[in-house]
Amino acid sequence: MRELQILSPDGKSRTIHLEGERITLGRSSAAELCFPDDNGLSRQHLAFERDGESWLLHDLNSKNGTILNGARVLERMPLKSGDRVMAGHLILVYDSTATRATKPVVIFDPHEEEEVHTSSSTVMTNLEDVIKPDRTESSGIAAAQVSALIRAGNELSLHRPLPELFPFILDLAIQSAKADRGVLMLLEDGELVVRANKGEGFRISSAVRDRVLNSGASVLVRDTSIDDAFRERRSIVEQNIRTLMAVPLQTQDQIIGIIYVDSPSLTREFTKDDLSVLTVMANVAAIRIEQTRFAELEQARQLLARDLEQAAEIQKLFLPGVAPKVRGLDLAGHNAACRTVGGDYYDFFPYEGGRVAMVLGDVSGKGMPASLLMMGLQARVEVLIEEPKNLAEVMTKLNRITSANCPSNRFISLFFCILDGDTGELTFCNAGHNPPLIIRGNGEWEQLSGGGPVIGILPSIEYREFKVQLETGDTLVIYSDGVTEAADPQNEEFEVERLAEAVSKSRHLPAAAIVANVNKAVADFTSGAPQSDDITLVIAKRVAQ
Repeated sequence: MRELQILSPDGKSRTIHLEGERITLGRSSAAELCFPDDNGLSRQHLAFERDGESWLLHDLNSKNGTILNGARVLERMPLKSGDRVMAGHLILVYDSTATRATKPVVIFDPHEEEEVHTSSSTVMTNLEDVIKPDRTESSGIAAAQVSALIRAGNELSLHRPLPELFPFILDLAIQSAKADRGVLMLLEDGELVVRANKGEGFRISSAVRDRVLNSGASVLVRDTSIDDAFRERRSIVEQNIRTLMAVPLQTQDQIIGIIYVDSPSLTREFTKDDLSVLTVMANVAAIRIEQTRFAELEQARQLLARDLEQAAEIQKLFLPGVAPKVRGLDLAGHNAACRTVGGDYYDFFPYEGGRVAMVLGDVSGKGMPASLLMMGLQARVEVLIEEPKNLAEVMTKLNRITSANCPSNRFISLFFCILDGDTGELTFCNAGHNPPLIIRGNGEWEQLSGGGPVIGILPSIEYREFKVQLETGDTLVIYSDGVTEAADPQNEEFEVERLAEAVSKSRHLPAAAIVANVNKAVADFTSGAPQSDDITLVIAKRVAQ
């Protein structure tokens, strides 16, 4: 059975078994894994879907995206053991049992689950008893033990990454108790996972484990040979353990793990003061572990956000700042990525004689991979766009080049046209893109029919060009599906009819005002629902000269 370990920003961890056919995660209460307070998640953010004996990761068009091993998820991705998924402020580790299997073996003997009984050789305490003023003042703790606590506080105040922090904490515990060996384990959804160890083959009494985890008690057995509760236990006898301590890693009221130390001889018997020092030290260490966990999660999130912001600034340079001035035409364009970076592309290329080429492309997927493909597309278009004689030849060549360089699971829809501002002749070639609209001067509208498949998949495709006439007052509307597929809270889409209506009502306004009115219509329709796709719009209006 596959497992999923979930790490939250507060340092908490839990593990779930992947069962059934599909498990969704998001802020919505309808999601099987619901995190309503994580504002980095969409309502339905992602899903884990069964694929035979394996599982697939599916991003559900989330606003902030899903990251798998550092790469944005753009389609259903197969998961392998050890994969790390970032969504919102969560980190999810797939099939964490594989990681645990490589850790040192710690056995809790199931035959030893009876209650731990106190005797002259067994001592139990807890953090509250240790830190009470009257308890501390009368304990007579040795100067060396006080020094160990001071050193632990100073050392744990320094920043260390988690892989270094766990063994460091264990070393402090072993040194303070003068133990021969020990192990530090973290509690993850009810299971103890080894994070640091000195020594091998630990067999720890399950009664000791349960006492520490269930009640937060610290346990000391001074001499197992004279303690009735332990001298007959197999886990103790087989390893010749004579003195042992187990204390909780505890933050306030939450127990996140255990530190266990022992020795096979009584050269130095553990004392009650040793137990008190180790209890306090474990509390300080637990707080530090939780702080470091959260800090590392936050650092990873900030690094990703900073990288995406820089990428967005670079991407803006590839899109036109303002539309060109072309005789007989009023032009405007707009792009809004649904994430920090997007996969939509548009541009204007003016020629002499009152003509202008316009292009709008939509790369499959979203986020950084789509952005990189978009920039590659932009570079190729600029090379091929130099006043072409035949748009079909340009599209055919662009498809052949793109197919040779496009990943097999990606494609691009692209609309490419040349509009003559003097004559109104529109020549176009469409590669699988949404059919643009023509809003006539009387308010009626039509879609431009004719085209071929998307580019980037079949290199041998031959494209055709088409022609249509625009009269003075007519408006050409080129758009990405992020406009017409924008959804309201009830998941109803904006659709082509609403787009045509919004442009028709604004047809007497300048092109920039038409763009603004369409954006407002989309925003009013969606009523604040998260944008699920990039929105790109190009308006070309034929005006009197």
